[in-house]
Amino acid sequence: MLIAGLLSEEPHCFPLQGEESLRILVPTEGESLPLMDVNACETEAPELWDYVFVVDRRTQRNPGQVQRQRRFLEELENQGFRYKAAEDQEKQFLGIRADNSLFDRYRRLTEPEDTVPRGELSRPPSIQATNRIRIVNFVLNSKTAVGDTLQDLVKDRVFEAGFPLHEGEVHLKKTWARWRSMFQRQPISDIRDYFGEKVALYFAWLGWYTYMLVPAAVVGLIVFLSGFSQFEASQISKEICKAHDIYMCPRGDHNRRFQRLSDTCAYAKLTHLFDNEGTVLFAIFMALWATVFLELWKRERARVVLQWELYGWDEDQEEMALGLITCPDYQPRLHQHSYLRSAIILLLSLLMICLMIGMAHVLVVYRVLAAALFSSALPFLGEQVTTAVVVSGALVHYVTVILMTKINKYVALKLCDFEKPRTFSERESKFTVKFFTLQFFAHFSSLIYVAFILGRINGHPGKSVRLAGLWKLEECHLSGCMMDLFVQMAVIMGLKQTLSNCVEYLKPWLAHKCRSLRAPSQDPELGRWQRNYRLNPAYPFSLFDEFMEMMIQYGFTTIFVAAFPLAPLLALFSNLVEIRLDAIKMVRLQRRLVPRKAKDIGAWLHVLEIIGVLAVIANGMVIAFTSEFIPRTVYKHRYGPCRRGAQSEVDCFTGYVNHSLSVFYTKDFQDPAKIEGWENVTECRYRDYFSAQDSNFSEQHWFLLAIRLAFLILFEHVALCIKLIAAWFVPDVPQSVKNEVLKKKYQRLGQKKLQPQEHGRVGDPAQVVPGVPRLRSCHTASHPSLAGCVWGALRRPECLWGPWGPVCVWGVCGLHPCPWSARPAPCVRAQAWHCDLNSQGPLPALEGEGGQRQRLPRSHGAGGRPLTSGPQILPHPLAPFKQQNFL
Repeated sequence: MLIAGLLSEEPHCFPLQGEESLRILVPTEGESLPLMDVNACETEAPELWDYVFVVDRRTQRNPGQVQRQRRFLEELENQGFRYKAAEDQEKQFLGIRADNSLFDRYRRLTEPEDTVPRGELSRPPSIQATNRIRIVNFVLNSKTAVGDTLQDLVKDRVFEAGFPLHEGEVHLKKTWARWRSMFQRQPISDIRDYFGEKVALYFAWLGWYTYMLVPAAVVGLIVFLSGFSQFEASQISKEICKAHDIYMCPRGDHNRRFQRLSDTCAYAKLTHLFDNEGTVLFAIFMALWATVFLELWKRERARVVLQWELYGWDEDQEEMALGLITCPDYQPRLHQHSYLRSAIILLLSLLMICLMIGMAHVLVVYRVLAAALFSSALPFLGEQVTTAVVVSGALVHYVTVILMTKINKYVALKLCDFEKPRTFSERESKFTVKFFTLQFFAHFSSLIYVAFILGRINGHPGKSVRLAGLWKLEECHLSGCMMDLFVQMAVIMGLKQTLSNCVEYLKPWLAHKCRSLRAPSQDPELGRWQRNYRLNPAYPFSLFDEFMEMMIQYGFTTIFVAAFPLAPLLALFSNLVEIRLDAIKMVRLQRRLVPRKAKDIGAWLHVLEIIGVLAVIANGMVIAFTSEFIPRTVYKHRYGPCRRGAQSEVDCFTGYVNHSLSVFYTKDFQDPAKIEGWENVTECRYRDYFSAQDSNFSEQHWFLLAIRLAFLILFEHVALCIKLIAAWFVPDVPQSVKNEVLKKKYQRLGQKKLQPQEHGRVGDPAQVVPGVPRLRSCHTASHPSLAGCVWGALRRPECLWGPWGPVCVWGVCGLHPCPWSARPAPCVRAQAWHCDLNSQGPLPALEGEGGQRQRLPRSHGAGGRPLTSGPQILPHPLAPFKQQNFL
């Protein structure tokens, strides 16, 4: 029966133990078949295409472009690719599929020898669709013999587009990429099987970030609502609301009249909602939260990566393996560093950062000019001119950020290319750092100005600092600078979470609807290609842009959270929408992303750690210099009625408002007649600690400054210590993951310990002859009716010297009978492996149906004996089976 199966042209199934069966395929002349198939006689699935090229038929009129298309396709054919053409009235479509030998080479390079237990019967593992697309994309974008890549050809309009097809996405559409699944758990494993590890890790991180925002949002909401409990009970608010006889000095040129302090009663109450004692505790809590979030994410990532069997995956090795299967002469680029190039990049980066800071100064100029314009052109605004200027300034800043994002991306790409990174992953990492740095200053420059500069460089009444000697610089709101920072944060976050998400979804949705107005072809295959073509293009930076958007949001959520405790709550609602929006966009509205292999989120993890440190510094400075926490605390313990102990009948903040306002005599104005009602007011008040006699800083100012600096240092050290303790207390990798990795290492060492013994059992009683050089490599060739090696003992054949000369060994099998006690199945396969001696190259394939001949290029014959002359004639490969009565 075995002979019949070997010599037949049809596949036969032989029963084995259990439910398994062995399928032996014998090729006809000129064919090449896979080594073995287990789980017998399965129907082969219809052929799928790895990639689709789209050609505009108008380009066929250009002979140069047609020639470049033909050369590129011929080069692919030489590498084992096949293609199929189809066309409609306007476009020509080319389906591309790679030969399986390409992926066999990749598997032999990347998978270790001991991934499959020795002595077990197994089949060649099928390659995942994501790996197929990734490898094919790498080959298509590698330089060909004529120097073209797919990316170059698309850029030159030789091909209009090239993309992998959406295949098998129905399950994701039903369970993930729809709005009704907003509160359901994400199928991370399914996402990985369809989009690859990089996209799956993004959604795993985004889901974990959203989950961890729940406690931060709850605590922030409690801090914000706790202000309502003191909305009417706050002593400071009461004093402000009753201060009818206190007049505030005019602010800016648009308001040339005195204003009662009691007019700011409503703003004072609103400010107390987010500028209270709970703000300090919430800032410390957010510093701890950011650390715990990162540490728990590292643990979650370790579990996920171990489940994907990528814990020990090496990215450099992956890059080299892809290069070797594309070009046998591939040589990895060595690491190099140029101090001159680094210095130039540093200087250019600093220049761009200065430009970002300059954009913040442009915003200052706008606010000054807008205040003058609004007061003259919009008199109905009255006292709300300052609020209108702040809101419009936030809108202008938002538009500026959108424009600068495009400029920053272009500059970061050019800087990255100038640095000449070694690999694609290194290029992506360097680009991430540069682009985020520029984006950080673009997004946060105005907030830094409002938080730490606004109202501190404009002088004092009677001696104001003016822009170009004409326009007076703006000042903080009468209720304090925290109100301005709160409004700025609310406007920017509100616009980013609503307007940006709407544009992000509606733009590709409308574009897809417009492109899909034409009905697809009646041919099922061509129709599927057309539907994929009419989706929105997927750019290499599609996933990068999603990461950048979330990093900026994370910055808003943590860096200035002391001024806006509701930021985590807004981020939580936004992320619930963002997850499904990105899912719908990737599955339904966008062409399939090229899968990327990864075991972490790369440089973004370092960005998150940097944001955590910046959050501690920024929140400490906001509490120390922007909020009223330090002045209130100093007054309570040094100047207030409770400085010698608490008194039940008197509130400790009684008199704080009068203490915190400086006095300015109206007679000292340069032109008091221009101020409305100046003759009835002898003195006015303003926020700061100046002496009324000489307008210099008072003693209280310097004492407060010392306390602010001391608090900032103490706060940062305490918060950073808490972060370090939390990072130490929560291990990055769970012990269960470490134990599982340790167990696999031990099993791998145990298998390697037994490896020499199993090699010695090849073709018993044949042994490796001492003194005979070990053969270097094996080469495959198709041949009918050849007894050989069973797939599964080793992933890579090894050459040994047996009694009939050089033998390709796959585990315990060679050109010899299998040890019957070790394996119940015979050793059979449809391809022969030929040994390559040290430097002589591959041997010719066996020929003929009777006695088989093989020429040995070295001076060693059977059993290691020297050949006297002529070729060595070897027995028929089935002879060992006949000699031992196996056949």
